[in-house]
Amino acid sequence: MQLMWLSGPTGSVKTISITLRTVLASISVAAFTLLMLGFLLHFVGFKIAVEYNPELARSMGGVTTEAEQRRMEAIYREDLDKMRDSLQATVTEIKQLEALKNHFMEIATPTNLRDKWSHNKDDSRGGPFIAPRILSTFIRLPLNQELDKTLLDINQTQEALKDIHAKWDQQIEWLATLPTGIPVHGDFRITSGFGIRNDPFTGSLAMHEGLDFAANVGTPVVTTGPGTVVRSSWDASYGNVVEVAHAEGFVTRYAHLSKRLVAEGDKLERGDQIGEIGTTGRSTGPHLHYEVFRKDHLLNPVQVLPFGPTV
Repeated sequence: MQLMWLSGPTGSVKTISITLRTVLASISVAAFTLLMLGFLLHFVGFKIAVEYNPELARSMGGVTTEAEQRRMEAIYREDLDKMRDSLQATVTEIKQLEALKNHFMEIATPTNLRDKWSHNKDDSRGGPFIAPRILSTFIRLPLNQELDKTLLDINQTQEALKDIHAKWDQQIEWLATLPTGIPVHGDFRITSGFGIRNDPFTGSLAMHEGLDFAANVGTPVVTTGPGTVVRSSWDASYGNVVEVAHAEGFVTRYAHLSKRLVAEGDKLERGDQIGEIGTTGRSTGPHLHYEVFRKDHLLNPVQVLPFGPTV
């Protein structure tokens, strides 16, 4: 097949022959051109996606640019820094909790048990193994998810520690209001316990309603807890006697004093001096007779004193 057309001022006739070879060559050239154009558009589009939409680029080709890699590393470093800060805060919280626990044990643990508390790691110990939650929750996840989950676990652990810390604070504050101290500031020995005994004057059986702390005359007598003086007077049996009202309905009595150093209505803190050891009243020698009541019921003082029930 031939195509003919008139061209130019001379009106010359031009022709072109269309053969099978010419058609195939034209189709090949067109196809190649379209293919190259498509490849170019794909390359440019992919490059734009990499720069402006990294997530799309990763889904399309599984690659990241250097800038995207640096951005991801910066995010991971920021997460790791947060984890380090959280871990440091957790360590600090644990140390504070340990100090709080030691303070509580100092107040609440009987003296005869304090001396037996061992810190030797080689001593006999036991109990079931229960992994801490923060250690048992590490599972195989993508790095960014694992970092986020670890950070969440650390934050939850910190919150739990803060809650425990607050509860310990409340317990210590409560315990500090009770008469749990030693009433003698200095050397002493227990010469008579609570309960039935032979009366030192008559020899017959009698009820002894407190503890006798024998010590030298003039040894300071101190209040065993914060409270208010509700009695400071002379008594034929108790001699110079002081009574202090405490929280939770507790009242403590200090008898046979050589001197009374407080008056009714005085506000006291634990360890404040209220008098001195003496032998006034019905007494065979210098000592402090110490009694404890709660809501008008007599108690054995060893139930609240820190040297425990073995005295």
